[in-house]
Amino acid sequence: MQQNIVMLQRIQTVYLVLALLTSGVLPFFFPLWNESTYDTVAEVYFMENTIYTAGFGLSTALSLLSILSYNKRQQQFVMNRLNIILNLILLGLFVYRSLNLSGEAITVSEKGIGMFLPIVSIVFLVLANKAIKKDEDLVKSVDRLR
Repeated sequence: MQQNIVMLQRIQTVYLVLALLTSGVLPFFFPLWNESTYDTVAEVYFMENTIYTAGFGLSTALSLLSILSYNKRQQQFVMNRLNIILNLILLGLFVYRSLNLSGEAITVSEKGIGMFLPIVSIVFLVLANKAIKKDEDLVKSVDRLR
């Protein structure tokens, strides 16, 4: 039990929890974009599109699964890479959507903070992978000394 608590206190776990919060909690509070007509302004959240909901949901699930597999560093590293790819796809969808916003006539859309959440998540995942790689190198160096 003591070893499990120590394993969960590693720095990569902190980064993974921050990535989990970025992809799992913050999209509920930050809109992806704002659509305004002549008299109303509507905030569009990720839940209004199934692709965005699936992307954020998969990213959250991969982060949680990666946190829970703290004993298997290689598996954790691969899951983080998959999560980075998923967030890049999500970011690409947001960029595609924002490039198609400019030609609207009746409604005017403004980008929201929620569109940048995959970037923040990618940063945390890269930092977690660096820490995992550092741990893996430390374990390999200790094995060489034996």
